[in-house]
Amino acid sequence: MNNYLCTYTEAIKCMMNNPFIITGSIPEEYFCDRREETKKVIRTLSNDGNLCLISPRRMGKSKLIRFCYDKPECADNYYTFYIDILHTSSLREFTYAFGQKVFEALHAKSRKMLTAFVQGLKSINAKFGFDPISNAPTFSLELGDIIRPEFTLTEIFDCLEKADKPCIVAFDEFQQITKYPEKNIEALLRSHIQYLSNVHFIFAGSEHHLVTEMFLSSARPFYNSTSILELHPIVTEEYIPFVCHWFDVYERNIDAKDVLEIYRLFEGNTYYMQKTFHEAFINTPVGGACTLDTLRRTIDGILEEASDGYRQILSRIPERQKELLYAVATEVKAEKIMSAGFIRKYSLVSSSAVQAAARKLIELDLLTEEDNVYFIPDVLFRMYLQRLKNTNLIFII
Repeated sequence: MNNYLCTYTEAIKCMMNNPFIITGSIPEEYFCDRREETKKVIRTLSNDGNLCLISPRRMGKSKLIRFCYDKPECADNYYTFYIDILHTSSLREFTYAFGQKVFEALHAKSRKMLTAFVQGLKSINAKFGFDPISNAPTFSLELGDIIRPEFTLTEIFDCLEKADKPCIVAFDEFQQITKYPEKNIEALLRSHIQYLSNVHFIFAGSEHHLVTEMFLSSARPFYNSTSILELHPIVTEEYIPFVCHWFDVYERNIDAKDVLEIYRLFEGNTYYMQKTFHEAFINTPVGGACTLDTLRRTIDGILEEASDGYRQILSRIPERQKELLYAVATEVKAEKIMSAGFIRKYSLVSSSAVQAAARKLIELDLLTEEDNVYFIPDVLFRMYLQRLKNTNLIFII
């Protein structure tokens, strides 16, 4: 029993002192590189500009935004708001998420601005009141309270424009607005944003073709309205020493070549690498070494943890889409997927069936196409599909 308690205590200690942070804010010493990207974000915003931030999912764009928000240049001089709109499917949901996040941020930062915000929302049926202990405004907003989202949106922007400090608003997964049933959402938002002088914006997105079309096509409302920053994988020259350093600081050992294996396996995907080393760190005792076997077991555990969600995804898509996913996963980067050779190689039905399946999978963000090359954007999902086809597959060699 005592041995169990000691082991449990050591495990908790490791979890509380893990340098590979995967949730919440990341202190600067544990934040790997992104120095130039951080400078560009802060420089653009502090010079009254707006920024379009493009990166694949889980490459670290939301962490970069929050990291910049925590820097004194932003934290001391701006009200900062972060709104992830991936889950939204209409202008009303967008407005609801926006209003909730503005209220939550102001509640923590400024009683004066919070009161002004609550009093400025005249178009909704939200429940306003005051906390009897703190006498601070309370705010209960349900999606059904928003009757005219375009009016409510105007009120939110007006409040931020009149704020006693400049504001930074980050909309993550901004390409989601192109999928709303309402027409001209881009034009509606642009009509507000172009006249705001006290509010600056980060438009972050992960679906490269949609985001670049929104901001680089002369036919679209947001054309040429922002600076553009694309996030790429952190270079190995920065990432490998970072991992080895923190294992060493915490009296553990890891070989640089094994870190490189993980980097190559996940193609530099920041979140999956961080997740792997977070778990491997826990699985490596003080004074011990994190070996390839440790890393294999760690990745097996991460795949197992994700498998329920991936099974749910596969259960909701038809057979022909699954067949195409398996084929693309096997190829990793698939070209000429509608050719007779590709169809014959993977026993697919026909060119038209592949085209229809690819179109739907792209809509679901399960497949990405760039320059006529198709791939699965979620590296871990691709690995899961590869393992389903070959249960003996070992990813680290």
